[in-house]
Parts: sequence; C-alpha cells; structure tokens
Amino acid sequence: MLATTLFLTLFALLLFSVPIGICLGLATMIVIVFVDGTPPMVLLARSVVTGADSFPLIAVPLFILAGDLMQHGGMSRRLVGFANALIGHIRGGLAYVNVLACVFFAAISGSSPATVAAIGSNMIPEMEKVGYTRKFSGALTASSGMIGVMIPPSIPFIIYGVTAEVSIGKLFLAGVVPGILFALMFMLVARVLLRKDEVVQQSTTTFSGPGVWQSFRSSIWALLVPVIILGGIYSGIFTPTEAGAVAVVYAAFTGIFVYGDITVRDLPEVLAGSAKTSGTILILVIMATAFGRLITLARIPTELATTITSLSDNPIIILLLINLLLLVIGMFMETISSIIIMTPILLPVATALGVDPIVFGVILTVNLAIGFCTPPLGVNLFVASSISKVSIESLSRAILPFFAGMLILLMFITYVPAISLALPSLW
Repeated sequence: MLATTLFLTLFALLLFSVPIGICLGLATMIVIVFVDGTPPMVLLARSVVTGADSFPLIAVPLFILAGDLMQHGGMSRRLVGFANALIGHIRGGLAYVNVLACVFFAAISGSSPATVAAIGSNMIPEMEKVGYTRKFSGALTASSGMIGVMIPPSIPFIIYGVTAEVSIGKLFLAGVVPGILFALMFMLVARVLLRKDEVVQQSTTTFSGPGVWQSFRSSIWALLVPVIILGGIYSGIFTPTEAGAVAVVYAAFTGIFVYGDITVRDLPEVLAGSAKTSGTILILVIMATAFGRLITLARIPTELATTITSLSDNPIIILLLINLLLLVIGMFMETISSIIIMTPILLPVATALGVDPIVFGVILTVNLAIGFCTPPLGVNLFVASSISKVSIESLSRAILPFFAGMLILLMFITYVPAISLALPSLW
C-alpha cells in the first residue's frame, strides 16, 4: 500500500510538470500524512537537514561554478584550438577534433550539457564551413558530450559517491578508461560515416610544429586544470570537495587576470547562473534523501531485489535487466535525481551479484549518460539542436550509429569490470 501510493503520487505530480525536487518532497509528505503505519512527519524534516549536511556534497556547486567560469573565461575556445593543432591535419580531422575537445573540456567541467554547449558553439559552425552537415556535427557533439560526466571531475560521480557512501576519488579514476574508450569509439563511428565524403575527407589543416607549440602555450592554463585537481586529490593534498574550491579560484584567476575574457563586472551574472543550477540540484538531493529513507523503511529495495533475482538466477541476465531498466529511466528522468532514487534500490541487487560498488557506479552513470542523447528528455540533443538549428527529430535519427556504439561499450563495461577497476586498483 505504501509503495503503491508513494510512486503513484510521484508519477501524478510529474504528469502535472511539477519540478522533480518538489515532486519527491510532496510525495513523501503526502504518504506520511495519509497512509497508516508510516513514520512521523519529523522524518521529512530530519532527512532534509541530514541530506543537506554533507561535506562531499559541497563539491557539486563548486564544480558547477568552476565550469561556468572556465566556459565564460575562454578556456573552451583555446582547448578547441589546441585539439585542432594536434589532429586537425588527419583526413576528416575536424570530427576527431570535436571529440578530443570534448574530452579536454570534460576534464574541467564535470557536466555533459555544459560540454556540448561549450564545444558545440565553437565546433559546429566551423565544421559546417568546410562541408560537414549540421546534422552530423550536431549528432557527434551531442554524443561526445556524454564524456563530460565520465572523465573526472564528474558531478554524477560525486552524487553517486555521496549516495552510495563510496570513495569519490576512486570513482573519478574508474571513469577515465571508459571515457577514453567512448572517445575512441565516437571517432571510429565518425570515420565510418565519413568514409565516402570526399569534401570532408579533404577538409584538413596543415600540421605545424610551431603551430602546435603556440596553441599549447595558449591553452596551457586550461590543460593544467585536471592536473591540479586530480593531482591534488590523489596525492592527498586536498579532498574532492576542496578540489572544487581550488578549481573555482583557479578558473576565476585565469579568466580575469590571464586570459582577460571575463571581468569583475561579469562575475555577478556567472555566479547567478551557477547558483540557479546548484540550487536545483541541491533541492533534488535533499528531497530525494527523505524519499530514499521512506522507500527503505517500506522495504521497497529488498522487494525489488527479490523480484529481479526471481526472474533469473543468471547474473548476466540480471545485469542485462538492470541495464534495460536504467536506459529506460534515463530517457525520462533527469540524471541526478535518477542516481539518488535508483542507487539505494539497485545497489543492493548489484552487490548481491558480486558487482563492486565502484563498477556499479560507472555502469549506472554510463546508462544515464546515454539518456542525455535519447529523446524525450535528451538534454544533449536539445543543446546541440539549439546550436546547429537542426530539429530534435533529425538529430535523433542522425545519432543512431553513435547510440549503437554506446550500447556496445556499455555491455563491455558491465561484463568486464577490469575496464573500470584498472586505475582505482592502483590507488
């Protein structure tokens, strides 16, 4: 009765377009008030307070602010220039430059839509000038943007680490190899799609050693961001949360005093935008904490785990079912709220199968990252569509070859845990 009422209330509120954070809080409150046998209302208040009282969670608004400062501070433009100097001379090189630039920006932003916006606004117009179709450029950028939540620092990894109570540092390391594999896969798919396009194949730049050096010098401040952040975390100098604060100071200093692309007068606008994004995420987190407490008390995770395991005793089949469930959820729900809601439900099932919580964090994040590229919610598609001026329907069709590659790599990550554990095992 409790579980049915809780989820029916949640879905009813979602149908009325109530913000997901408010949906979670209202559904919890309504069930507590109107369903017998539920804990007192004080559970909601306590859960909200304890959900917000988390030191690792402070990293989220800090990395969001750092990413906004870096985007406005001209780092994305310089990273695109450096990627172009490195591999722009290869046949069809701008497609590879697009992907590599997304990898570079992912290492300083932690956000998938931000990566699409930053790189797409630079790359899509340039690719169109030399013969790439806007449909192809938009689909490639939307796909490559998902790397933004896999290469550290990653906001979804931070949220999962807080929810599952696992090491955020190890999660960051676990995302590196999968992120690189996705980048290589996107380049391979682009190569296959462009193999007969002679105009695009010839649209290359001339490789120049001095040009690479000059571009490297221009982008060195941006390239140092992941070195400082990850080096500081893994050397024990600061925690992931403190790394977020360091990233903010570094981004502000670089944007104002080194590149000069932002001024002190620009800071209120950047801060306001970051505060809006952070507030939305933090409301989700604290309301989902109360929602999670209630579903735990209702034994919903235990019952769901029993249901899933009753369908098959084969771990391969169960993991496949979990992936299918997460792919569907990623199509309809926002990533942060999905992680907060599904982690306490599915993590016990995964650990019962012998899946390492770090590996499951990567599986969960990759599934939901694919949701960035699939309608109807596909945020990356909407961002790429607004930049490329191509309809969502056209982009959705153009992204299918990249989507197929995503699914293939998802299976490898699910069934070959060594891919995710290669680097964490060294730390």
